[in-house]
Amino acid sequence: MIKNILFTFFFLSLISCKNTPSTDTISENKEEIKEISRPIPIENFEALNDSLKLYYSKLNNHEIWFNKKNRQDLISEIKNSYKEGLNPDDYNLKKIEPLEKKRDSLKDNDVFEYDILLTTTFEKLALHLYKGKLNPKKLYDDWDLKTKTIALSSYLEKGITSKTLDKTFNEIKPQHFIYNQIKKSLLVLDKYPDYDFKKNKIDTKIEFHDTIDEIITIKHKLAYWKDYTRKDSITTPIYDTITFIAVKKFQARNGLKSDGVIGNGTIKALNFSKEERKEQIIANLERWKWFPKDFGENYLITNLPDYQIAYVSKNDTIAKHNIVVGTPKRKTPVLTSKLSNLVFNPTWTVPPTIIKEDLTPSAKKNITYFERTRMTIYDSTGSKVTPEEWDSERARSYRYVQNSGYNNSLGLVKFNFPNRHLVYLHDTNHRDYFSREYRALSSGCVRIENPLDLSEKILKNEKKKLTKTDIDTIIKRKNIKTVPIQNEINVYFLYWTNWLDKDGLQFREDIYNLDKKLYRSLRS
Repeated sequence: MIKNILFTFFFLSLISCKNTPSTDTISENKEEIKEISRPIPIENFEALNDSLKLYYSKLNNHEIWFNKKNRQDLISEIKNSYKEGLNPDDYNLKKIEPLEKKRDSLKDNDVFEYDILLTTTFEKLALHLYKGKLNPKKLYDDWDLKTKTIALSSYLEKGITSKTLDKTFNEIKPQHFIYNQIKKSLLVLDKYPDYDFKKNKIDTKIEFHDTIDEIITIKHKLAYWKDYTRKDSITTPIYDTITFIAVKKFQARNGLKSDGVIGNGTIKALNFSKEERKEQIIANLERWKWFPKDFGENYLITNLPDYQIAYVSKNDTIAKHNIVVGTPKRKTPVLTSKLSNLVFNPTWTVPPTIIKEDLTPSAKKNITYFERTRMTIYDSTGSKVTPEEWDSERARSYRYVQNSGYNNSLGLVKFNFPNRHLVYLHDTNHRDYFSREYRALSSGCVRIENPLDLSEKILKNEKKKLTKTDIDTIIKRKNIKTVPIQNEINVYFLYWTNWLDKDGLQFREDIYNLDKKLYRSLRS
């Protein structure tokens, strides 16, 4: 009898053990309970804007951030937003972190309000990552960039339901190679130590073999930027060969003429502090968020401060050319367009600004200006006007056309694309300008060095191909010939002053003084 009782007790205890959930199972069940998405009362949505309401309606007006991984991904993205040139404090981090720590103990309505805070923060951060914090149209009246739009609700829905919010953010960010190189430059600069640049300011021009105490300061600055690597002679005030090589390397990284002469441009670059360079990088990251996410398969991309244009086809850089851009008073606009045609042996119709500021004053001084520049004057009816008949008081009522030829202001070829500024790419009669260090010298249009080479590369991919021989024949005949472009070739006039490459940190002169103003706007 006792044996039967013991056996029954043992059997029941076994059954009891099998039916009792393990500690792991209990914790798993608790986690599942925590991550149940509950409906949010409708009154919580009343004060929300339409975009926030749309996010919730796509997810049945339930909690969006019930899953811990999704919340952690968002918080992580906020913390890492400084790598994109943004300020984590702009995204409610000081509110979110304490709420996240005590989320499990919050009352239901507080959880709902926290959920809405996270959704609001997601929208703000995602938009800033996608198209920047500021609107360029409110900052510049001469910039023509297309407004960037994005359907964030579909990105959020996909990221939340698949628990891949980290990937969602990466899809939203600019993907262009240059943007990523600018990002890397910020991380590289952050590793540089502090240095008192103001105390060690340089203001003396120095040439090779000079002996002056300021050379010691220059060596320390060159060593700081990792261009000067010798330590045994860093305290000697002699501009020796080692320093000369380091100066040339520094000049090349800063877009200066690499001649070893420490002139105004080199002194200005040497006096930039780490903090100023960091601000410059952050301004460039913001600017790149304004640029198109997809540049297309074929495009011409101009970096105005670097005085360079590149022809890119299928992610391959086909050609690079030096350029001359507009002066600070007659800035080349930032814009996007499409190449429409090439004109060989073009005539030049003088634009209004140049009529007012250049042509009229010059012709008033000496009427032979028209003959010297091979300029034909037309009145409002299209009739020719002789220089003697020209009335300087009515100068802006005439049309002025310069005959085509090698010495025409547009040179031998013009690249046309529609834009409201009446600017274009073209050859020039001032071909000596390309050898200069500072090339912000034009009246707004972009002048290209060796433009016939670029013409050849573009036209050989057209259906009606034109070879170098064909182009040479057109030029020799001196006939005006317009060649339409059938392929879609986008044109970008853009502006950036920093990036990272195999030679290290690259900086360029901010020719239009945009970087500091933009940084101040970002932080205001």
